Amino acid sequence: MYELSKDHEDFRAVVREFATDAVEPHVAQWDRDHHFPADLVPRMGELGLFGLVVPEAFGGSLEDADGGAFTSLCIAIEELGRVDQSIGITLSAGVGLGINPILTYGSEEQKERFLPDLVAGRALAGFGLTEPDAGSDAGATRTKAVLDGGEWVVDGAKAFITNSGTDITSVVTVTARTGTLENGRPEISAIMIPSGTTGFTVEPAYQKMGWNISDTHGLSFAGCRVPEANLLGERGRGFHQFLKTLDDGRIAISALALGLITRMREEAAAYAKSRTAFGRPIGVNQGVAFPVADLAVMEDAARLLTYRAAWLKDEHEAGRRSVEEVKQAAAKAKLYTSEAAVTATRIATQVFGGNGFMEEYPVARFYRDAKILEIGEGTSEVQRMVLAKGLGLPA
Repeated sequence: MYELSKDHEDFRAVVREFATDAVEPHVAQWDRDHHFPADLVPRMGELGLFGLVVPEAFGGSLEDADGGAFTSLCIAIEELGRVDQSIGITLSAGVGLGINPILTYGSEEQKERFLPDLVAGRALAGFGLTEPDAGSDAGATRTKAVLDGGEWVVDGAKAFITNSGTDITSVVTVTARTGTLENGRPEISAIMIPSGTTGFTVEPAYQKMGWNISDTHGLSFAGCRVPEANLLGERGRGFHQFLKTLDDGRIAISALALGLITRMREEAAAYAKSRTAFGRPIGVNQGVAFPVADLAVMEDAARLLTYRAAWLKDEHEAGRRSVEEVKQAAAKAKLYTSEAAVTATRIATQVFGGNGFMEEYPVARFYRDAKILEIGEGTSEVQRMVLAKGLGLPA
């Protein structure tokens, strides 16, 4: 149930080689320069990383629902995240938030128009849910879309949107109010807005604490017109669609956090063996050895939770597990691994002492990158709400 297949482990070796050779030598400089390496994305596409959960008809490698495709995606995210979290989230968001909504809810025309380039890494897509005043309370969406002469006219703003402002971004799917339901609540729909559409403005890149290599922007829409056919899925089902998308994304974030924890265990153990103080390696001291041992426990616990959730997701795609099982497993994995990742970077930085505060050592970059894992794709508090509901506790 939890042991990965030989095919999965062989795939891991391929991705690790790519991450080591094509990413690792450059990430420190990319991080310092806040540089998004757009030319790396097609190389990831050539490796098949964006097409793992996409059918062959649209350029992907998915042949059937029993092949563990989502588990393969998590392996790729983990291995990229072990080298750099920004590159890991580029893949995670590119598939989970860019490709998946189109693949799951798009019309055949929408799939044929956008998926081949997205799968090949020739393009990226964004997912616009969060707004300046609507984060965890995503139902408080203020962006509006009104039908006028066969076109949606979109007005509003989105915040913290990944892969939304690159030179190869082709489309952003956004949630918007498209009416009012009988119960008085807003009708939320999902609408696809291609890059370059008049009235669609990509705001300047954020100055972030971490994920400096990742592309993140605010978006604004002023009289932005797109065809009525750019509605993604059913009208009024946009909020439900995006919540389902987030369930899958939480497992992907768990894989990203797992890559970070693994790297912190590796870095801390190696440093504890090589760094000497008072004539002996610092690892002989229990004050150093015990926290490093804790990292090994965190890594195993994170690995089991992450790949159990990924397995359940694959089983659900094959019709053998329920949506609720996946939702609960995703929340558990995301909650534990993200919080453990923050702790892991604190431990590793402490093991490195003063050197841990220096940017020449990767633990400093991972320390800055870790915190967002507890926030993105649903905060830790939201995960606890999901789990409490699953336990039958009062709302």
